[in-house]
Amino acid sequence: MPTVQDRQDAGIVEQLVANARAAQAVIAGYDQDRVDDVVAAVAWAIYRSDRARELAEISVRDTGLGNVTDKIVKNQRKTLGTLRDLIGAKSVGIICHDPENGITEYAKPVGVVAAVCPSTNPAATPANKTMMALKGRNAVILSPSPKGESTCRLLVRYMHAELEKVGAPKDLVQYVASPTKELTNELMRQADLVVVTGSQRNVRQAYRSGTPAIGVGAGNAPVIVDADADVPDAAEKIRRSKTFDNATSCSSENSVHIHTDVYDATLRALREQGGYLLTESEKRRLQTVMWPAGKLNTAITAQSPEKIAAVAGLDSPEARDASFFLVEEEGVGPDHPFSGEKLSVVLTVYRFDTLPHALDRIQRMLDYQGAGHSCGIHTRTEAHARLVAERLRVARVLVNQAHCFGTGGGFDNGLGFTLTMGAGTWAGNSISENLSYRHFLNITRLARTIPPRIPREDDLWRRYFEKYGR
Repeated sequence: MPTVQDRQDAGIVEQLVANARAAQAVIAGYDQDRVDDVVAAVAWAIYRSDRARELAEISVRDTGLGNVTDKIVKNQRKTLGTLRDLIGAKSVGIICHDPENGITEYAKPVGVVAAVCPSTNPAATPANKTMMALKGRNAVILSPSPKGESTCRLLVRYMHAELEKVGAPKDLVQYVASPTKELTNELMRQADLVVVTGSQRNVRQAYRSGTPAIGVGAGNAPVIVDADADVPDAAEKIRRSKTFDNATSCSSENSVHIHTDVYDATLRALREQGGYLLTESEKRRLQTVMWPAGKLNTAITAQSPEKIAAVAGLDSPEARDASFFLVEEEGVGPDHPFSGEKLSVVLTVYRFDTLPHALDRIQRMLDYQGAGHSCGIHTRTEAHARLVAERLRVARVLVNQAHCFGTGGGFDNGLGFTLTMGAGTWAGNSISENLSYRHFLNITRLARTIPPRIPREDDLWRRYFEKYGR
């Protein structure tokens, strides 16, 4: 039987959804140019340099995660790339006409979107989802993490100011104030579509909500350094990606798998990039601090290397000056916690003799944590990159790239910009691609008659009959 609190939560969400439906009814009548004005407006709300900085400062202050400089870059870079993908794309009226098959596709809104957002990116993620949702002429209700609420509140205020400029209803974008697990669950039940980035608990709850949902899997990205890799280039990209925003990104390299022929050279290059290789005793101390009761310590998550060194008692000058930490490992699974996702500037190092052997171990690692997400390889051999894509059960394989800057879309690769990356059924997700505006569309297909295309039996069963008989 519903409690008083249950009824209060339902009432709060009902009002948000009612406001959203009224606003969505207005944007549903906009033409493509007007919709693109709305999308550009909410993008400018976070991209403008003073706002990008203020949102970054509040985010770091109130969540304690990441650093301001990189948060500014993330707020602007992700917004710029996403707007590039959205402006000019068709999301209103006829979006595809195929005369040969007699099909015309018409885009329609999905309605009210519940967007659940994590504390790791409390400005960039809600802005990214909002841009995509509005591109489809939907309304969006943001559900931030409790620590990210202050950032979300300011972001929505800036979005409302920009929406007013273009004459669009402000209730196209709302957020859940004083968010709780119960309010988020109620929002999931009442919305038309749920999109979740963040904890796997929230992802599972979204799929149980009874509302169509898109969730993403946990990251634990492995990256391979092949025998013919450009080692200095690989080391620079790994360092730049691993240390960005103190490794808040689920796409940051969590392990590096180095061919034995270049193992020593790669370790030297990583040390030259600011990596510190822990001794066995230091590794044990760090493990005790990172997993004090078998569960990843949030006091380590997305913290500076200086803080991690202090907490773990890494007292040498080299450790205290490090940009990131290297931990050598051989095993995979719960008895080897460094093989899992760490969300910290700690990089696990493996050695391999052959690529198939490395891929076997990497797949076991992904089955342990990070199923379906992504993998990277630094190589000059296209066949090796293809082998990784053929063998691993992942949605993305990046070649010669800084992983966290490419997995969610890059200016120098063809993946769409997003902060929400599906990992397929391998991770219990409904998509195995980067979230895009097309996931926020319903599509009506007008089907006309075309000349009949009736196959002959022999056209379809010839090879079967030849191999197996009739």
